[in-house]
Formats: sequence, structure tokens, C-alpha cells
Amino acid sequence: MDTPLSTIAVVGLGTMGTGIAEVLALAGREVIGIDISEAAALGAVASFEASTARAVGRGRITEEQRAAALARFRTADTLQAAADAELVIEVVPESYEIKQQVFRELDAVVPPTTILATGTNALSVTRLAAESQRPERVLGLHFFNPAPAMKLVEVVSSVLTAPPAVEAVTALARELGKEPVAVGDRPGFVADGLLFGYLNQAAAMYEANYASREDIDAAMKLGCGLPMGPLALLDLIGIDTARTVLEAMYAESHDRLHAPAPILGQLSSAGLTGRKAGRGFYTYDAPGGQDVVPDALTPAAGAEAGAGRAVASVGVAGSGTMASGIAEVFAKAGYGVVLAARTQEKADLAKGRIAKSLERSVSRGRLSAEARDETLARITAAGSLDAFAEVDLAVEAVAEDLEIKQQLFAALDKVCRPGAVLATTTSSLPVVAIARATARPEDVIGMHFFNPAPAMKLVEVVRTVLTADEVHATVRVVCAKIRKHPVDCGDRAGFIVNALLFPYLNNAIKMVEQHYASLDDIDAAMKLGGGYPMGPFELLDVVGLDVSLAIEKVLHKEFRDPGLAPAPLLEHLVAAGCLGRKTGRGFREYARR
Repeated sequence: MDTPLSTIAVVGLGTMGTGIAEVLALAGREVIGIDISEAAALGAVASFEASTARAVGRGRITEEQRAAALARFRTADTLQAAADAELVIEVVPESYEIKQQVFRELDAVVPPTTILATGTNALSVTRLAAESQRPERVLGLHFFNPAPAMKLVEVVSSVLTAPPAVEAVTALARELGKEPVAVGDRPGFVADGLLFGYLNQAAAMYEANYASREDIDAAMKLGCGLPMGPLALLDLIGIDTARTVLEAMYAESHDRLHAPAPILGQLSSAGLTGRKAGRGFYTYDAPGGQDVVPDALTPAAGAEAGAGRAVASVGVAGSGTMASGIAEVFAKAGYGVVLAARTQEKADLAKGRIAKSLERSVSRGRLSAEARDETLARITAAGSLDAFAEVDLAVEAVAEDLEIKQQLFAALDKVCRPGAVLATTTSSLPVVAIARATARPEDVIGMHFFNPAPAMKLVEVVRTVLTADEVHATVRVVCAKIRKHPVDCGDRAGFIVNALLFPYLNNAIKMVEQHYASLDDIDAAMKLGGGYPMGPFELLDVVGLDVSLAIEKVLHKEFRDPGLAPAPLLEHLVAAGCLGRKTGRGFREYARR
């Protein structure tokens, strides 16, 4: 396509439109910013001037480049100003009526060769194109906020879009330093299609009083490495905007996971739409502010420091990676640790694994040789649970099998002294069913560590309806002493992290099944558009497809939601023995070591 796209109009000068205009002008395009509001236009110019001044101050551009970019940006209050544009990008409010009116007026203004792009992330590009006199020139160009910083751009084609138009805007996106991902026309596209389902479930989890807003957000940040928790992100996006996107998604999918959680409607109706209103799930210092301020729901300082039992010694049952990692964590924190396995040989091998881990820390300068020796000296390897007779806290990290764990807890019940706290590290099994294998279910609690335990800061503290308050308080205090962040949750499948993470992963698999997008495009979209440290398919292959399938089945069985049924493609890969990195093949193939 010969269209150079050197003159571009941006219709709508809110935060997104201003950001897009800035990116285009800095990349050498002549940019016409159009908004019916004089205040919006003045605000866009002021924002552009301020952001480019900061860029000069940080050495990212020169003063000459700043002056040239500012000279390439002008504003207008009528669509007539777009008459000479080769590309028009609209980012007006998410309303069919408003966007269709813009396209109808543009049809009468711009030449037939001009490409018309919608910045929608919730509405049908096809429906918008059908209202235009030149539907083959209409497509979606979905930038992410803040546009100057975010690398992802979703290029959305409808069945009516001409390939040359797609090629032209894709080339433009690359010239802007962005990563274009080609997607089809469905609400949410790739990134928001996966992201908003996850955000919706987090809102529903909070609404059900399953966990506090602080614990939900901390769990997803610390357990998944996300830059923001889901409720804080909803406040940033705008709760009303999120509800609009979800309504559009549900209208097409009829998937209950996309049906907006009632709390989103309640907050929107009350005007509590997030940061822009000064209050949403959290309360902020001012409308448009970023700083969270305490409110009636903010936990009191030191609230977790309740009375608990004294813990000086810890027993860890198991010989795998998780067991040795947990033993290392407790020993580093100064606890005497008994590491028990089924045989003395297995216990010695597990302690040897800890020794190698500590040695790596010494070689990287994270631990002194003296601290290494002291930590290792605190660990006693044992070939029998009898060594747990005097421990104050017993933590099991054996196979994720209910019968095996129940047998182990029945044994712990006989061996451990009265008053000892018994903890399971299960990630998917009912803690109460494990507790009932003992004669003291009030002493049993869940402590779900994340792998690798020495590095991951999160522990999900899972209390059952039978867990004593004193036991819960004890574990909270212990978490603080081992420098882990505890989050409280009830005894239901998936707890916080897995209950929110695995439906998102399952929906990514369904996108591939439906030939909507490729593995690479989906992974790129979530890393670049959502700030995820790994794409969903990278993560699935690391976790293990068999482990992922087992968790999906547990979630589906517990919540009985059809949308949680494991994707058939996941089941087929597991049946074929393609389990991810550990077998050399999962969603991708890996070099065998």
C-alpha cells in the first residue's frame, strides 16, 4: 500500500487520545488533535508540553526534537480539520451512537483513501464499519494506556477490512516502536478479553467477602508477579469502563465469567468509579489522585499481631523441591528445623539440595559463608516422622493427593505433642478434609507457599471452619518472622491465586482452540499489554500441563461453572504426554537437556 500515513488525525483528546497524539508527533507525523471541548484541547497541549519537557530532562530527547514534535501537533474543534488526514484514529467515549456519528461525519470530510481506525476495546469493529460508506477502510487500532509507554497495539480486522489497510497501520505501529498484534473482531480482543474476565472474578471474590481487597491484590502481585493487583487496576481503568467492556463481552459470549459482578454496577451507579472519582475499591487522596488513603475498610496497623502459640522448632515433611525450599526458609529465619522423609537417604538428599541452594546464595553475594553454615546446622534430616515429637509447628509438603495427605496427618496426630500446629501446603485440596483425619482439627491450617519457596514472598493462610483463632494468629506471626507476606483466605478450591489465575489460563487456551490468535500473539499481548512477567502459554508449560489440568478440574468441580470446564486442547495435550518443559513438549517444544 502506498499510503504514507504522514498526516494523522486523532479524534478525542482525553488521556488516551493525547497519549496517541504524542507518540505520533514524536515519531515525525503531522498530527491534528480534534475535540469539541476547548478545555480538552488545551489540556492535551499542556500535557504534551509537560511530558516532552520531562523527556528532555531525562535525556530521552533533545530540546530540538521536542520543539519539532510540538510544532507538528495542532488542535481543532471540528472534524473538518481531518480533511487532509491519511489516517484518522477515534478515541471518543465507548458508545456506538457517538462513534457511529463520528464515522458518518468523517465519511463526508475525508477522501476515499483515508483509513478510519477505532480505538475501541469493547465495541464491534464490524458494526462500526458497516455504518461507514467505506467499510473496507475501517479497522481497530487499540493502544494501551499510557500510550507513550505501552508497547502493545492490537490491529483489529473485521470481515470487511481490506488487507492493504491492515498492512499500512501495522507498518505504522512498528515505526512507532510498538509491537502490533493482529486479531479478529470480538469484544476485548486478546489482552482485554483475557484481562477483564480475571478482573471480574476478582471483583466477585471481593464482593463475596472471601478475602479483603488488600489480600486479593497482594496475592496476585506477589504470587504471580503482576505489577498491580486486580482491584487497584479496576480503579485505574475506571470501574464504569470495566463494566462496559464486560457487558459487551457477555453479550457475545454468554459466559458467566463475563457477566459483570454486581458490585461493579453498584459502584458505578454510586459514582465511585475509581481513581478518577477519588474512590472506587480504594479511597484516593483526590479525584484523579494516585495515592491510596486509609478509609473505613483499611486494616488497622498491627491488627495481625494477635496472641499465638510459641514456635521455636519446625518440622517439614517431604523430600521434594517444595519441602526443601520451605525447610531452607525456616532455617534461615533462625528456627530449628527437622526435615523428615520416608527414608533417611531421601532426607539426606533433600538436605543436600538445601546445601547447594545456600552455596549458590553465597556465590552470588546474597549470603555469607558463616550464615550458610549456621543455617545448615539448624536442619536435622530424619527418616521418620517420629522426629517431630517435640516440634511446635509441623508443615507437610508431600504429594498433592488427598489420601496421602490424610494418612500423613493421621500419623502427625499421633506423633506431634499436644498444642503443636499442623499445617498443609496444599494448593487445591480441601484443608478441612485433611484436618478431619486428626483428632484435633482445630490445630490444622493451610500454609500455601509458592515455588520456589525461598524466593516467593507470598503465603496463603487458609483457615477452615474448625481452625482455632490462636492457630491462625500463630501462623500469621510465623509468616512475619520468616519474612513472608500472609494473605487470609477461606477453605475453598484455588484459594485466591489459583482461583483467579487458572480460569485466565484456560480462557487463553480457548482462544487458540477457536483459532482467534496464535500462541505467540497471545503471550506477547499479555506481556506487553497487561504487564505480565510471562505469557499464559509460557506459564502453562512451566507449571506443567498436568498440574494445570488438575487444578482446572478442581475449580470446575467446586464452582460448577461451565466456563471453568478445562479446555479440550489442554486435556488432549495431557493425554498425549505433552506436559510442558518437564517433558520437552507442551504448547511449545523445548530442547532436551
